[in-house]
Amino acid sequence: MSTRPAPDVLIVAGDFVLTGGMDRANYALADYLSRGGRAVELVAHRAAPELLARSRVTFRRVPKPWGSYALGEPFLDRIGRRAARRASAAGARVVVNGGNCIARGLNWVHYVHAAYTPEQPRTAHGLRRFLGHVGALRTERAALRAATRVVANSHATRRVLIEKLGVPEERAVVIYYGIDRTRFSTVVQGGAPAARARLGWPERPTVAFIGALGDRRKGFDTLFDAWSELCRGSSWDADLVAIGSGADLGHFRDLARRRGLEARVRLLGFRTDVDELLGACDALVAPTRYEAFGLGVAEALARGLPALVSRSAGVAELYPRELEGCLLDDPESVSEIVTRLGRWRQNMDELRTGVGPLSERIRARGWDDMARDLVAELDAGSL
Repeated sequence: MSTRPAPDVLIVAGDFVLTGGMDRANYALADYLSRGGRAVELVAHRAAPELLARSRVTFRRVPKPWGSYALGEPFLDRIGRRAARRASAAGARVVVNGGNCIARGLNWVHYVHAAYTPEQPRTAHGLRRFLGHVGALRTERAALRAATRVVANSHATRRVLIEKLGVPEERAVVIYYGIDRTRFSTVVQGGAPAARARLGWPERPTVAFIGALGDRRKGFDTLFDAWSELCRGSSWDADLVAIGSGADLGHFRDLARRRGLEARVRLLGFRTDVDELLGACDALVAPTRYEAFGLGVAEALARGLPALVSRSAGVAELYPRELEGCLLDDPESVSEIVTRLGRWRQNMDELRTGVGPLSERIRARGWDDMARDLVAELDAGSL
């Protein structure tokens, strides 16, 4: 018989790991609760070993057939519902993410399916993705109706929840993500060239992209076309590095080869050393079609990099008026990205200095600060 304590808090989420956006945030909440003496039950596909080693953490593993999150979603909902009923009956708090589990409790929304409709399917893979989106819309609405309190990761997310999904204003609050202040510290003056040398990269200005290359929301296709256009000019001397894997990684590698860009575009695939890679870069571009927040942008800013990001992204709310020139009005516009990157290259040092105050603000909010705010919502008695 298990000697694990009955939970004080149950959290249903896809993963509790140190990579990714929502996964990292879920990890931070579980980490904070367990370090603070709360008994925590995690219902998920994966959890980091350091969480599982703690005596006050119970882990209920959810199947993920053939490694597919889409196929694992029904299991997460079904197992999560059962666990939530037991936990609620025992007086525990319950936290779920968006539409991943229909249960009464606090719904912490990292992504809103109703905010972005995928392109019409042209292939079998596209059809599966579209049908998955339709199903996700149904469960998202049902989960939000069941929630007693809703936490959004940005004001943009909160607006969508209210306007598109009918969440009452008084039930929806905003709690921004935190940052790992140790890993994502400011790059010292002259640090990027030294980091490039350690990585064996050419000594040229370097721009980063972070995101899954098979996810059109992230906008790498538009950035790739913009980069191709820039490289046609003999004066363009910067390189692009893409950090992220995905279904289209091979496609973009082939496209770079066909366009003669292998030396100017480095597709790194999935990496766990994002902090080090950002330390070797001079800027980041994120022409997202939809982004509820944008942790990768916040991490780049924390390292002191100017970040060009879509104005509609949640993280853009943090930008002061002085950095308006870093906000992309149309993430579909190749010409706008080309123009903004050209201005960045002409004013690299000035922009690096200008982003300093925002960098400090972002680093001032750690993951424990975010978790503390979430726990305050849990303990407010509204559940």
